[in-house]
Parts: sequence; C-alpha cells; structure tokens
Amino acid sequence: MVAVAEARIRLATPDDGAALAAVYRSAVVESVISFEYEPPDGPVMASRVVGTLCRLPWLVCELAGRGVIGYAYAGPHRERAAYQWSVDVSAYVHEDIRRAGVARALYISLFAILVMQGFRNAFAGVTLPNDASVGLHRAVGFTPIGIYRGVGYKLGSWHDVAWFERQLAGRDLAPAPPVSLPQLTTTDIEAALAVGVPHLHLSR
Repeated sequence: MVAVAEARIRLATPDDGAALAAVYRSAVVESVISFEYEPPDGPVMASRVVGTLCRLPWLVCELAGRGVIGYAYAGPHRERAAYQWSVDVSAYVHEDIRRAGVARALYISLFAILVMQGFRNAFAGVTLPNDASVGLHRAVGFTPIGIYRGVGYKLGSWHDVAWFERQLAGRDLAPAPPVSLPQLTTTDIEAALAVGVPHLHLSR
C-alpha cells in the first residue's frame, strides 16, 4: 500500500493541463463516459482550470513519483439566479489506476469545499451502462433522480444518461449566496482537501 504521505489532494493549477488531458483522454476517445468527441489538449484543459477556479473548486490527486492520477471539479448547474446554490460535479481517474478510492477521495474533499462555499446541492450525470460509476456515486451519498433516454449520440449509438443528486447542506429559507472559491481562507481549503486523503487505498 502507498503511504498517505505519498499521495495528496490539492487545487489544480494551469500547469496541470497536460496531466489532466492525459487522465481525461481515454474517457473521450475510447468510451462514452464523456460526450466530447475530440480529446482536449493541455492548453485547453489549463484554460478550463482557470475558468473554473475563479469561482468553483477543481481538485487533483497527485501521487509521488507518478504525478496527477485523477481529478474532480464542480460547475454551475444552471445559469438562472435561483439555481446558484446547486452545482454539477464530475470526477475522472487515469485508466491505469481504478478502484483505488481516488474518485471517492476527490469527491469527499470537493464536497467539503462546496459546503464551505455555501452550496446546497450537487448533481452528477453518468452515461449508462456504467456500474462502477453508479456504484461510486451511490457510495458517496448520491441518489438517482431519473434517466435522460437516448440523450447523446457517440460511437455509432444513442446513449442514456442517469442523473443523481446529493444534498450538501440544509435548505434553509434564507440562504446567503454562495461565496467564490478565492474568498475561502487557505487554512479552510487545506483542511477540506485533507479529509479525502484517508479514503485512498493505492498500491504499487
């Protein structure tokens, strides 16, 4: 087993662009996990990181001697003002490192930051069939809410997407607007990042 000290979860930076592209590539070119047709390169992924971090978290899991092995991020659920307390979330892990708790650990840290920011709900879509991803989302507290039938066409077929929801915090009747990520203190962010690490169970 890999010692916890050899793995960490941190905020992504634009310098991670190439590593993020490498993690994401197989989900685009070899499967229907992602509905993108062309795998984005390093500069494109770097620009996505920059665009996300101005308000929302984008996390990476980094293993000593290996580099970035997975990532998770949040995006707006919808643009209308009443949706501002809800986010969509996604997690991807390098194809060589699966079932090692990486996505789970990233999600746990991601949720901790989102709660600090004041978000109430997280939503995630999973292209079907994908038992591993469905199991992951159930394991971290998501519940199924419905299926978009034949919503995406890729690799010669139409595909269903199952949607899941997870309540992050109580839905009080006078919620303050969520704060942007840069408004959190470094101490608070570091504490949130640390909560996911114990859920890693990587092996050489």
